[in-house]
Amino acid sequence: MNFSRVWAIPFIPLGLWLILVFSGKEVELFLWLNQAAQVLPNWAWAWFTFLGNGWGIFALCFPLVLYAPRQLCAALISGSIAAVISLTLKPLIGLPRPAGVLSENSFYLLGDPLLHHALPSGHTLTVFSVASALFFSTPLPKRNLLFVLFVLAILTGISRNAVGAHWPGDVLVGSALGIWCGLIASRLVLKIKDAQLLPTSPIPRVIALAGFAELYILQTRVLDFPHNQALQYIGSAIVLITLILFVLRQNKPQ
Repeated sequence: MNFSRVWAIPFIPLGLWLILVFSGKEVELFLWLNQAAQVLPNWAWAWFTFLGNGWGIFALCFPLVLYAPRQLCAALISGSIAAVISLTLKPLIGLPRPAGVLSENSFYLLGDPLLHHALPSGHTLTVFSVASALFFSTPLPKRNLLFVLFVLAILTGISRNAVGAHWPGDVLVGSALGIWCGLIASRLVLKIKDAQLLPTSPIPRVIALAGFAELYILQTRVLDFPHNQALQYIGSAIVLITLILFVLRQNKPQ
C-alpha cells in the first residue's frame, strides 16, 4: 500500500464515530457490546486493557532494545505523542464516561467507576500508537506477521467497552489518533542513524535505564486491575532478563 494512502486509514474509524454521534445509537451500541463481551472472563478483558497501559506495553516491548531498537524507539516516540494528545484532549473536551451518565447496575463495570474525561480512550490511543509505530517502522518484507498487533489493539479497544470504562466512540477516536501517532513516529525514527542504536550508544542505554523505573512501577503499583498482577510479574521478568542481556552486551565488540 502506498504510504501516502495509509494516512487516510484513520478517517475510517473517525467516520464511524461521526455516524454514531449523529445516529444517536452510541448508548445502545455500548450496552450491547458491554453485555456481549461478558462471554469472556474478567481477567481476559483486564489483560487486554493491560496492553493499552503505557507501563504495561513498555514492559512487553522492552526486549526490542536488543533486537529491534529502531522499532522500539518508534514505539516510544509514538507513545509519547499519544500521551500528550490524551492528556490534552481529555480535560479539554471533558465528556462524561458511561458511569457518569448511565444508572448504576444498568451495565457491567469492572473496577472503580470512572466518571469523566471519556474522549478519546487513552488505552486505545496508546495501543494503536505503539502497534502502528512498530508496524510502519518495520521494513515491508517483515510486516506480514505484524498484522497481529492490530488484532490485539482492536481487542484492547473492545476491552474498554467490556469493562464499562468508555463509549464505542471514545475507542474509535483513540484508534484513529493512535494510528496517526504511529505514522508520525515511523517517519521521525528514520532520522536516527544505525550507529546511534548500538547497545553501547546513548539512546539504548537511556532506554535501558528506564527499564529500572519500569521494574519499580511493575512491583509497586496495580496497573488498571488486580487481575493484571500475573502480567506484571511476567513483565518484570521480561525487563529483568533483558537488562541482564543488555549489560552483557556492553563488553562485546560491535
